Amino acid sequence: MISNTFCPISNQRTDEHTARIVAGFVSLSVIYYLLSANVLIIAFLLVDFILRSISLPAYSPLAILSKIILKATKAKPNLINAGPKIFAARIGVVFNAGILLFSALNISEVAIVLASIFALCAILEATIGFCVACKIYPLFYKLVYRQQY
Repeated sequence: MISNTFCPISNQRTDEHTARIVAGFVSLSVIYYLLSANVLIIAFLLVDFILRSISLPAYSPLAILSKIILKATKAKPNLINAGPKIFAARIGVVFNAGILLFSALNISEVAIVLASIFALCAILEATIGFCVACKIYPLFYKLVYRQQY
């Protein structure tokens, strides 16, 4: 199968199971926000995503909790390239910051739309391992780096 999708390559590796469990927690958290409008959960997610986006997953509460769950279940790691997950975490930072910003400005409609899209992306990752960031990255790459070619 030929694919035109490519992802950022990193010298770091991450466990796919951990990423999917984190995505599950993110899904539940964003759904909780949508039901309660409690922006503290989005603030927490913002900090967690920042830690993961700057390659500090060892300090991410969601990653720590996911690893505890995996250790308890004795799941074998499935190491994958961390590049796409780091890129996805950076997109998550943007989404969380946008949700917080629009919530603070009392533009809840936009915050709800952003949160809904964000939840959908996390649900896709958690349930079927579909990385939306891998689909977005080629477009991002063309926009940012097209001037260099």
